Amino acid sequence: MGEYSKALSSHEKAFEIQQKSLPSNHFYLGIAYNNIALVYHNVGEYSKALSFYEKALEVYQKNLSLNHPVLAITYSNIGEIHQNMGEYSKALSSHDKAFEIRQKTLPSNHSDFGTSYNNML
Repeated sequence: MGEYSKALSSHEKAFEIQQKSLPSNHFYLGIAYNNIALVYHNVGEYSKALSFYEKALEVYQKNLSLNHPVLAITYSNIGEIHQNMGEYSKALSSHDKAFEIRQKTLPSNHSDFGTSYNNML
C-alpha cells in the first residue's frame, strides 16, 4: 500500500505506449489521464491532478454522449479537487454537473446519488 511513485510510473508508461499506438483522442487515453490524475489526487498534488482530470474530461467529451455516467464521475473528481484547493464555487459547479448527468442517466436509487448529495453539502 502507498506505493504511489510506482503506480505513477506504471500509469505513465502505459500512457506513453497508448499515445504512440492510438489516435490522439482515443477513449483509452482518457482513462490513462484519469489514472494519472487519481495518483496525483491521492498524494495531494491537486494542481497536477486537476490538469489530468481536465485532459481526461476533454477526451471523454469527444468520445461519449454528453450525459454519459463516466462524465459524471470525472466532474465529481474535478469537484473534489477544487474543494481540496479551497475553490468552493468551482467545486459546487462541478458537483452540480455530475448530479445533473446522474439525474438524466441513472435510476433514482443508484448509489452514485449518495456521492453527489454528500459532495454538495
